[in-house]
Amino acid sequence: MIAVDEDQWPPPPRHNAELIGHETAESSLINSFDSNTLPHAWLITGPRGVGKATLAYRFARFLLSKGGNSNMQTGMFGDSLPTDKAERLYTAPESPVFRRIAAGGHADFLSVERGLNERGKPRTEIIVDDVRSISAFLNLTSAEGGWRVVVIDSADDMNRNAANAVLKVLEEPPSGVLLLLVSHNPGRLLPTIRSRCRKLVLKPLKEDVVADLVLKYSPGMAFDGASQLARLSEGSIGRALSLVEEGGLELYRELLQLLKSLPDLDAAALHKFSDRVGKSGADDAFRVVSDLLRWWIGRLVLMGAGNRAESRGGDSADEQALMARMISAGGLDRWLEVWEKINSLLERTESAYLDRKQVILSVFLTLETTVRL
Repeated sequence: MIAVDEDQWPPPPRHNAELIGHETAESSLINSFDSNTLPHAWLITGPRGVGKATLAYRFARFLLSKGGNSNMQTGMFGDSLPTDKAERLYTAPESPVFRRIAAGGHADFLSVERGLNERGKPRTEIIVDDVRSISAFLNLTSAEGGWRVVVIDSADDMNRNAANAVLKVLEEPPSGVLLLLVSHNPGRLLPTIRSRCRKLVLKPLKEDVVADLVLKYSPGMAFDGASQLARLSEGSIGRALSLVEEGGLELYRELLQLLKSLPDLDAAALHKFSDRVGKSGADDAFRVVSDLLRWWIGRLVLMGAGNRAESRGGDSADEQALMARMISAGGLDRWLEVWEKINSLLERTESAYLDRKQVILSVFLTLETTVRL
């Protein structure tokens, strides 16, 4: 079996043989392959953590398993392939193609990610040096007489120079080459890149699917906790597992208690909470709380706009009553301003090296003032 870091579970996309909940997207890829209408590039989009990179690697393994037979319809020993299209994309972890791609040793496969800086730390963006390997790779003939596949994960991380270098490849792609661009936010990409790719959108996973996966990957988790994590994750198993790892349920419950106390905040409880998530070394806790605050206030705005079905989801009766009370106190226009102000403040915290405790205190002061109106 392939050696996988025990701290990475579920395994990272290049090691992950399983994909659940995206049968429609898998069928689109298979249909394109079967009809000999594969484009030279797919832009795989959707929320972060739903399986986009896993699907890209899954399809890359499928194509490279074909060798020189670009549209082979039978198995390796003449047996019929599975009729289920999602099953057809499956490649066993024991197969040579799976192993070589996972180890970075397949001559016809290239992955492009953020490289390391001079201090050996991951860069914050993909630079032009990271994508130069694409041109060199494409100038070679296929080592095994079949497809050559490039996965860029994620294309959103490319800076301007890197994006322009990839655009040149997309403008004149060699035959027998497929580029798979993973994107969490395609609006950040150059329009000319988007226009040269066929778009494949992965939707958020259903809550019951996320809950089942949480229980699978975190077997000690209670069913109720898994269900709540599924709601908080908005269809992203990656987000749900991140919340598990970072104590997201406990943080959310503390956050909710503070929200319920508005406009009569418990100053001692607020300072204790702010100390916990704002202290040095609590980067993950601060990020989780920031995301949860954006998510919760965003749902409040949706409810105020009349989109109750989308905003309510699996909220408890207490949460629904709290949102209704806060909307009544501030009004929709005011809450839109508050959401924009808080979102901007949280986004600037890291780049401007703001005091994180003071940021949390400022957020709740803004909420308190709004609810008192």
